[in-house]
This record gives sequence, C-alpha cells and structure tokens, in this order.
Amino acid sequence: MIILFNKPFDVLCQFTDEHGRRTLADFIKQKEVYAAGRLDRDSEGLVLLTDDGKLQNKIASPKHKMPKTYWVQLEGNISEDALTKLKTGVKLKDGMTRPAKAKIISEPEQLWPRDPPIRERRNIPTSWIELVISEGRNRQVRRMTAATGFPTLRLIRYSIGEWSIDNIANSHYTTQN
Repeated sequence: MIILFNKPFDVLCQFTDEHGRRTLADFIKQKEVYAAGRLDRDSEGLVLLTDDGKLQNKIASPKHKMPKTYWVQLEGNISEDALTKLKTGVKLKDGMTRPAKAKIISEPEQLWPRDPPIRERRNIPTSWIELVISEGRNRQVRRMTAATGFPTLRLIRYSIGEWSIDNIANSHYTTQN
C-alpha cells in the first residue's frame, strides 16, 4: 500500500513529537505505514508513506536516484545565470550537487494558500521555478537556491517519481494498492 499525502506547512514528517507539534498522525490514521523519505516542517507537498520496506528503500535511497520535482518560490526574479548554476550543479559545503532540471514557471494554478502566508517584502519581487533533483541532501533545495543568490520563500514537493499531488488537496491524502 502507498499513501500519497499533501503535507501542509508546519507539520513534522513523523508520527510522534514530544513537543506537541503537528505530525503525520494528525492526518494519517492508517497503522504500520512509514514515510519514504522526509520533507522539512517548513516545506509542503508530497510525502509518500508505505507499509512495504523494499518500496520505502527504493523511494528514499539516494542510490536509486528517483527524481523529485519541487515548485519553489524565490525572493527576487531569478536570473539565467542562477538557472544555469542549478542545471549544472551547485557547490555546497558538503560538495557539488548533481545537475538538476530547472525552469522558470508561473505560480502553479492548483496552489493553495499557505497558513501562515510567506513573508514578502514590498519592494522585492518573487519568482517561481520548477526544480527536479535526483538526490536528497538535508535542506538541499533551499541551500541550492540560496547559493545562487535567490533564497527560497516557499517550497512545495510536487512529485516523487511517478507519484504527484495532482488532485490531492493540501492536508489530504489518497491511497493506492
């Protein structure tokens, strides 16, 4: 079984929390399923959960290089130079990233309002990109965009491999067998 969950902002990608913060357990009542990979508390979008350990490993393990697509709202109008850097690899403290697919997009039509809204500065525009990576370092997308001079304001994982959040409202999920 696979659960495709459209995780809201400010939800931990685990089932328990000793500090009383919102977790997957506040939304997913299915027992014996585990997240295949993680998504930061301040990120939104697709989280896959499964009861199949082999599938969980295939999805989460970097050696399988499963592509992950993100919609990223950036501070500032991203430059062609920054896009080129994302496409060829970005030097981070823990080494070069693999080349990514990156393109400028319009704000996604199916986007839901974020609660709370992002902090926007009145005199600084924002832009959106679609970024596809095949590795999963800690906070990688945020670190990549910051390294190119365009900090991430909002990060939404749209898809992992063949699975996406299409037709799944934020804070809801669907099940596949």
